[in-house]
Amino acid sequence: MKKAYQRNGRAVNYKFREDKILNEIKSYIGNTYNQHYSNGKYQATDIILDTGHGDGFAMGNIMKYAMRYGKKNGKNRMDLLKIIHYAIIALYLEEQDNG
Repeated sequence: MKKAYQRNGRAVNYKFREDKILNEIKSYIGNTYNQHYSNGKYQATDIILDTGHGDGFAMGNIMKYAMRYGKKNGKNRMDLLKIIHYAIIALYLEEQDNG
């Protein structure tokens, strides 16, 4: 039986497993904070954002992984997770710019 979630007092039955996929995305992003390029206090992404190159960095990586999807290692799920992660970074930057 599918699990129903409440939204505005009404049950939401996720048709495309969005709840499970969102949990996978959160796990993937959380793991990036433990990877080799996050040694020390700052990730490389922090430095790129602090130098004002965040928008181009995020959008460039979205395009890179979108173009790579299906070519390098086939339809690699990690490429899709990376696209989503960089899109979240772009959303964060847009939020910072527009308060």
